Amino acid sequence: MSHSDQDPIAAIATAAGRGGIGVVRVSSRQPLDGLMRELLGRTLTPRHAHYLPFRDAGGTAIDEGIALSFPAPHSYTGEHVLELQGHGGPVVLRRLLARCLQAGRETGMRLAEPGEFTRRAFLNDRMDLAQAEAVADLIDASSEAAARSAAASLTGAFSNEVHGLADRIVHLRMLVEATLDFPEEEIEFLEKYQARETLAVIQSDLARLLSQARQGAILREGLHVVLAGQPNVGKSSLLNALAGFEAAIVTPIAGTTRDKVVQEIAIDGVPLHIVDTAGLRDTEDTVERIGIERTWAEIGKADVIVHLIDATRPGPELDAAITSKLPPRTPVLEVVNKMDLAEPGQVAQQQAEGTKRLYVSARTGEGLDALKQELLAIAGWNPSFESPYLARERHIQALLVTADHLEIAGEHAAQSDRVLDLFAEELRLAHEALTSITGEFSSDDLLGVIFSRFCIGK
Repeated sequence: MSHSDQDPIAAIATAAGRGGIGVVRVSSRQPLDGLMRELLGRTLTPRHAHYLPFRDAGGTAIDEGIALSFPAPHSYTGEHVLELQGHGGPVVLRRLLARCLQAGRETGMRLAEPGEFTRRAFLNDRMDLAQAEAVADLIDASSEAAARSAAASLTGAFSNEVHGLADRIVHLRMLVEATLDFPEEEIEFLEKYQARETLAVIQSDLARLLSQARQGAILREGLHVVLAGQPNVGKSSLLNALAGFEAAIVTPIAGTTRDKVVQEIAIDGVPLHIVDTAGLRDTEDTVERIGIERTWAEIGKADVIVHLIDATRPGPELDAAITSKLPPRTPVLEVVNKMDLAEPGQVAQQQAEGTKRLYVSARTGEGLDALKQELLAIAGWNPSFESPYLARERHIQALLVTADHLEIAGEHAAQSDRVLDLFAEELRLAHEALTSITGEFSSDDLLGVIFSRFCIGK
């Protein structure tokens, strides 16, 4: 059954599980006076908190709490919104939601889909698409830096930058389009309006925005780091040392780790998803072999592979065999562990085998700070500034496409024949790519993908 953006919707807006307070939210294009009388026995004063019972169809109280009415357009969704704030027990909230759906049946009220409240806020011009995405990013933020940047995006910091660039491209495009109506002036256009200089400044500001957006994307997405190596080289110990607690079981028995262990940590505010995996070796053990297969699958998805080597163990040919099978396009960081146990001769041998290695001791903490900073460097993180907003891969790609079209426009401007219609077309394509970030040019399919990843109550 297809759903319409015209339908009244309702959902539990707080997280699943027990809590002191739970919220049921209703949004409708039509006034909700009838629903209020059914549930509350009265209508509400807009934007005033009312403490009263929430009643079932027979008049018996389901719960009692705070009811708030937000008439359109001054609400989160831009529609008429009713919020019922009661006790946070899951059974009570489900009963209250069912009662809302029952009372609103004649109006076609249905359960909201994931992200549908925020989708309506976007469709009703309460926020643009980048701000709508920032709502989900603020909920999912895994560090203080990510939360600050998501909050900045929600207030429109990123969108304002995009709109500012878009307006300047439109202005330049307007001058070009006007000149196209007067062919005799085409030759003088580029000099008269300093088009090439203006384009160069736009490109420079776009490059700055792209750099900041990449920082924001790192804050949002984090880095998927996979620890790989032979059995018993200290992968689980290194995971525990990075996490600051015992997230993985550590024993001297090779093959202890049979399946992946994932731990999220933050380094300088950047989230890292560290994955401890089964040791790589030939084995007849069925369970361990399955774990090794999963290790290779995890390696295939990594942003960075930390190839861990035991400083006390000879056998570089085994590590070379592992290296030969690693994905060629994924950065690999060779880390020699157990430096606290190694003899001077063993250290010299390891240093001779790899000049670009890091040397650590998961047990003592030696070298861990250098490892963390190297991981950030591989991620492209610039510690000199914190991105003022979060960004997504979708935003990065849109900015790159914009940059490509502006570069082609610049090439047309530099040609002797100066074909202004091609110059204007590249500006149009650049503007379209840029404004797809905020939603002016976005397909319904894209919107469906974006909002489907929100939680239900948002």
